[in-house]
Amino acid sequence: MKRHQEAPQPASASLPHWLAWQAQQQPQAIALRHKRLGIWQQWRWAELQQQVAALAAGLAAQGFAAGHSLVLLSHPRPEVLLLSLAAQWLGGEAVALDPQQPARDLQAILQHLQPRWLLVEDAEALHSLPRDLPRPTLLLYAEGRGLQQRVGPGWLAVAQLQQAGAALPAPALLASNSAVAFRFWRVDGRGELQQQALQHGHLLQAGSQLLQAEGLTANEDALASRAFASSAQVRYLLAPWLQAGFRLNFPENLATRDNDRRELGPTLVAGTRETYSRLEQLARSRLPPTGSWQRALVDRVLQPDAGRFWRWAGYYSVIRPLRDVLGFSRTRVPLLLGAPLAENTRHFFAVLGVEVRNWPDNAEWQQRPLQAEGSAPQWLQTGAPPLQA
Repeated sequence: MKRHQEAPQPASASLPHWLAWQAQQQPQAIALRHKRLGIWQQWRWAELQQQVAALAAGLAAQGFAAGHSLVLLSHPRPEVLLLSLAAQWLGGEAVALDPQQPARDLQAILQHLQPRWLLVEDAEALHSLPRDLPRPTLLLYAEGRGLQQRVGPGWLAVAQLQQAGAALPAPALLASNSAVAFRFWRVDGRGELQQQALQHGHLLQAGSQLLQAEGLTANEDALASRAFASSAQVRYLLAPWLQAGFRLNFPENLATRDNDRRELGPTLVAGTRETYSRLEQLARSRLPPTGSWQRALVDRVLQPDAGRFWRWAGYYSVIRPLRDVLGFSRTRVPLLLGAPLAENTRHFFAVLGVEVRNWPDNAEWQQRPLQAEGSAPQWLQTGAPPLQA
């Protein structure tokens, strides 16, 4: 039986407080899953809280404290989420950067930030760093493949940080409702740097609105196929996950996300205009050749004004197979984050019975000046930066 989240909000509302609450309320329920080497790995709420507390202890031992920023340069993966919550646990903020944005913009942002605490996903992310970036106090990596020749005493795997923190006492939970949880950066069309800061209270308010409007429950399965590098992603996917207590799933990588979605069959999909446009093209690429009688039949079924008969006649031969191809076989909450869909894309999904609901990204951006470029640092050219105690 499905149930709505009806328990009261934690007394001190922040994202880590909601994590602790879920770990207390449903410790053995599945909170997070990640596909690795073709196999779904899973973590329960109690395990997840322990891992975040261990990472927070590890960060604190490295000097991370309230008011500090942890910069995360990675595609979607559990380590990014857990480290974000660990930084917030200590009263700090997470600065999530999308590695798929233009390289020039990414380097300009990193030059401005000059992060003291930095996570890079892998060797590719490391190579995207500006050549004049000062050495971080702590440089973390999530994936060690390709880094074997460069990893030295100044670098730590996320697993190593967690292991070290697990041997330490759990730090006090310092996150507050008014503290900044996430800060985002971008370069606008004029080449100027902009930022937006989102407080825990703002995120939880947006999450509550989504839960009520869409009737989300602890029984949902959601797929996190994009980096948490936008305000819409953290407001309408991350915060509701913690508040409703449903399952959040990470694909193995971006190349496998469509196959992983088909295998998972998520009930909740949160995508952008580009996401739905790409999926429409994927579905259309599976249709019979243009000019064939089979294609003529499919096109008739997919017409917005096809009528009830053609919808009924084409359900098992066209509509349901296309939903299966897209991984929408169980989807009941298809969300569009940000800019609205093109009209043809909206009609295409509506014909498939997927009524996409638009949740706009209304966060305000503030201007920040860019910094000038410099010369290459020794650590980025030759090896690992020494950690500063």
